[in-house]
Amino acid sequence: MLPEGLLVSAPGKILHGEHAVVHGQVALAVALNLRTFLRLQPRSNGKVGLSLPNIGIQRAWDVARLQLLDTSFLDQGDITEQVEKLKEVAGFPEDSADRERLAVLAFLYLYLSICRKRSALPSLDVVVWSELPTGAGLGSSAAYSVCLAAALLTLCEEIPNPLKGGEAASRWTAEDLEVINKWAFQGERVIHGNPSGVDNAVSTWGGALRYQQGKISPLKRPPALKILLTNTKVPRSTKALVLSVRNRLLKFPEIVAPLLTSMDAISLACERVLGEMAAAPAPEHYLVLEELIDMNQHHLNALGVGHTSLDQLCQLTTARGLHSKLTGAGGGGCGITLLRPDLEGPEVEATKQALTDCGFDCWETSIGAPGVSIHSAASLDTPIRQALDGL
Repeated sequence: MLPEGLLVSAPGKILHGEHAVVHGQVALAVALNLRTFLRLQPRSNGKVGLSLPNIGIQRAWDVARLQLLDTSFLDQGDITEQVEKLKEVAGFPEDSADRERLAVLAFLYLYLSICRKRSALPSLDVVVWSELPTGAGLGSSAAYSVCLAAALLTLCEEIPNPLKGGEAASRWTAEDLEVINKWAFQGERVIHGNPSGVDNAVSTWGGALRYQQGKISPLKRPPALKILLTNTKVPRSTKALVLSVRNRLLKFPEIVAPLLTSMDAISLACERVLGEMAAAPAPEHYLVLEELIDMNQHHLNALGVGHTSLDQLCQLTTARGLHSKLTGAGGGGCGITLLRPDLEGPEVEATKQALTDCGFDCWETSIGAPGVSIHSAASLDTPIRQALDGL
């Protein structure tokens, strides 16, 4: 056991190729350097505790009661049956929301599945706090599952702790990342039922990945590109938006199919530019990326997944010579704005302020970030430590 505890983080993600990917085209998923942080503390109080301050969850279970469970259901049956059994274990109050239930069930699934190989289930406290807004298409649930898998596997010595004394942060070997990703995908299945696997993969490995019809391949790591991420805070249903694109494709196949093919070409062009930037970034690369962003946004509007809030975001940044597109399902949600390296600080601050004045949330961050990492306590910024301490 690790008496000093563990601190783990994993990134969210953004996409090029949203909606087109559903119809077999290429998508690029890029790690977003807004991260989810997890602190795991071994205890000797006979309890296993979970605290999720972002969504106001605090739960605890008796280890002795969990130890008596017949956990063979975790080896058989489909994920739906396993989730039903886990609901009995969790003992939910009637009024708990679906999102909260699923976060708890993913934790119990990974805790019981990974830790039951030990002679006794460990007593511990887990706190997870995220910089990522939930339900905004940024892969927050995948970052959560990746952090849980990495911490529990390390605690149970299924994979070694890569952090050496005196290091601020470290990452696991490629082989160990495979194990983390496999378990994180199981956590995602508890939450989403039938996920693609791309969100947990980019959260595990970081950088950028190409995804097409279930095949995931990493790209050469491009330089960390600076962006503004804007959350319009307009709620939307991914399921409904995916269905609306499918219906438009059925209604106007000669119009919509070429749009999807064109979006595939945009993703491939972006992949090529990012590959060139990994070798030697140049100012002209940014100009190409900006053009691709504009074309992609116009295509997404033509598919019917735009929104007046996203139009407002694009108009506001265009007036400042910047280029934006939606990310995720659209219909509201989030947009990204590429920041060229030559942009002055005051220009960026003025743009952020203008977006905030529209009622949006806005963060300056980067993409192409490292994947799941383990940290020393001293290396974390004070606000993150305070959030994990519940302050």
